[in-house]
Parts: sequence; structure tokens; C-alpha cells
Amino acid sequence: MERSPAPAPVEVPKFFVCPISLEVMRDPVTLSSGITYDRDSIERWVFTDGHGDCPVTKLPLGAADLEPTPNHTLRRLIQAWCAAHAVERFPTPRPPVDADRVAALVDAARKGGRPDVLTALRELADIIGESDRNRRCVEGAPGAVEFLVSVVKDHGASSLAKPSGGSREESAHDVLESPKGTSPAEAALSILHSLKLSEETMKRVLESGDDLVDTLASVLRWPSHRARTHGMHLLKAALAAMQPSRLSSASTELIEAVVRVVGDRASLPPKAVKLALHVLCRLCPWGRNRIRVVEAGAMAALVELLLNEGCGGSTGGKRAGELAAVAIDHLCGCAEGRQELVAHPAGLAAVARAATRLSPTGTESAVRALHAVARHSATPAVLQEMLAVGVVARLLYLVQAGAAGERPRERAREMLKMHARVWRGSPCLASHLASSYPC
Repeated sequence: MERSPAPAPVEVPKFFVCPISLEVMRDPVTLSSGITYDRDSIERWVFTDGHGDCPVTKLPLGAADLEPTPNHTLRRLIQAWCAAHAVERFPTPRPPVDADRVAALVDAARKGGRPDVLTALRELADIIGESDRNRRCVEGAPGAVEFLVSVVKDHGASSLAKPSGGSREESAHDVLESPKGTSPAEAALSILHSLKLSEETMKRVLESGDDLVDTLASVLRWPSHRARTHGMHLLKAALAAMQPSRLSSASTELIEAVVRVVGDRASLPPKAVKLALHVLCRLCPWGRNRIRVVEAGAMAALVELLLNEGCGGSTGGKRAGELAAVAIDHLCGCAEGRQELVAHPAGLAAVARAATRLSPTGTESAVRALHAVARHSATPAVLQEMLAVGVVARLLYLVQAGAAGERPRERAREMLKMHARVWRGSPCLASHLASSYPC
């Protein structure tokens, strides 16, 4: 019995296809350049990826293109074509939310009790999940972000008693619907994370006096891994928008919470640890933060990170190692930091190993930290330890190879010359290394 021929594939008209996604458009919109795109694709191009030109014509986009014109005619043609060719029809796009509706929702939640807050959070999660345009509308609605911060702050105590959440990324709606996500504080935090707040919004919230940074510091004590990761994301963005005068007055609670995240690397997602390292590098240069970071136990946590995974073969491990080396470099700028590095049984060895295994940026930071120790903390015992644990051998390698760049090479040569009397003639230095010692 002969098989019937397979139906011929349906040819999609070219003008139904989005130039960015190369798929049939669900919600076609037209820019001032005259080119039509699917709304999700062009909004992602402009707002998420940060492009300022038309993808096809490369013409600069104007203010009007931030709200592209819906192409209703083309959408009706696409719907008719789908019906004629038995292709699943796309639902008519829902109208975008307006700021007044969001403001009214927030106002009602502020005046009500816990059930009203949860209802408002569910509706906000649904709104921002519909489109990038709705997300921007919620971000810009008066009082919406401040309301979410206040929920995290006022209801955070209930999240301290909740079991630890998994590291799987979930949407704000998923958090609200799961049994472990009924806490208003955790739901509001998830929504704040989903909003991807701009630097301008962060500055506005920071200036409003809502204690955003202190609130996020308390989030880092929650047992939920997901909440702590979201908190680190928001904290990194908040500190990036903060003035140096405020960075220099970071609270001890904040610093201890961030250092605790670095120390909990075995149980937390790698992303949370890398975010915490970014935050430490942002805080360390200002005021007395370096000393407080050292007092919080950061040096031991950073050295352990370098020893266990910071110089590994994976890209993520090397990036974490690079950030750890930068943080150690900052901490070695104070006597307390150098003392903690030298006091750690594997501190000098770990930093020296990082100097030959990381990227040029990580190598430069590691060499600079060793240079600070050699220059300011070079007791006879420290110099002998640097020789015994292989620091001198790695410095010689950097001088000979020169692969890490000229500045690390010059610092390594300077250290070798600085302590040549102790190191050059030592029996602990292999003969083939002693012969290559710089004059």
C-alpha cells in the first residue's frame, strides 16, 4: 500500500517574520524608520541589550520609538493567514498596563492587611510577566518600588523562619504560587529582582530614605538561597548607584552579611558568591571599610576560595578567583589585611599560585598584594615563609615568562631585588632558579 505524500510545508510570507527573531510576529509594532518588528524582540533590543539604533536601517532611534506604533493591519493579516493555513493563532495582545492602575493597586495594598498585600503582589507579578513594557511601567509608577522595599523590610522577619530554598531561578509568580513562597517579603524581593531596576530608579529609592541597603543586608541573613541570591543582585546594583560618601559609611551588619555569603560558598549558588565578591570589591576602597571587612573574617574566606576553586579550570571558577584576588589586593592596602594574609597558613601560597593561574587582571592584583606584603610586612619569618611555600619561585617565573604583562613583571622583579640578600643565596632555592635570579 502506497503512502500518501506528506503535505507541503507552508511558506510564511516574508513580511510576517520579525527581522530580529526570524519568527512569525505575535504583536507587530512599527518604528519611525518604517521597519516592523515583534514587540518583545524590539523591546529586548532597545531596553535589555541597550541598543540605540534600528536593527535593519541602523538609523538612531528617537524618543517616539520608546513607544512603537502597533501595526494592527499586519496583525490582522497574520491572524487571517494562520486561520487559512490551520496554523495556531496567536492571541490578541492585552493592552499594556498604565501607571495609574499600578499606583491604585499599590495604594490599596498599603491601606489593607496581609491578604491585600499578597493579592497586590500576585497582580504585580502577573503584570510584569506579560511584557517588558509592563515591567518598565511598574518600575516608573509612583511609589511602586518603594512599596516593594517596604514589604521586604516590614515582613522580613517571617522569612527568617522559612526553610532554605533551592537555587533554581524562579519567576515572581512562581514564588507566590509555591508553598515555600507565601511570605510577602520573599515575593516582594522576587518582584524587585524581576524589575531589573535602572540606576536612576536605584538612586531615587536610595535618596527617599527607605533604608534599602540595610533592608538588603537583613535579606542576606534569610535561610532561602534564592532570596539571598536576589538580595545580592539588588545590593550590587544599589552600591553601583551610591555615592562614595555613603559607601564609606557602610554598616558593620552589611559587611558581615556579605562576607558570610562568601564563606557559605559550599551551600550557595556560585552566582551569589560572585555577586558578594563584586560587592566587597566595591566597598573596600572607601573609608575604613577595608579594616571592617578584615575584622569580619573576609581574608580567611577569600584564601579558602582561592584554594578550593578560585584557580580551577572552569570559567566561573577563574572569574571568582579573579574577584577574590582583587579583594585581597584591596585588603592588603591596610596593615590589618596584610597581617591576616600572613597569619593564614596557606595565605601567601594561595595568592602566589593565583598570580600564575589567573587572567592578567587577577595576576596583577595577586602580585600587587604580594608586593604590599614584601614592602611593608617583610619580617624575617615572612621572608622565609615566602621562600619555603614557593612565592619566590613563582616570582622568578613571572619575571622570566612575562606573559602576565609588564607591570606584574616589574613588581615581581622589584620584590626579588628588594630581598635578594635573603633569597638569592638560600639553600631552599633550587639551583636552576638561583641561576636565573635577577641581578
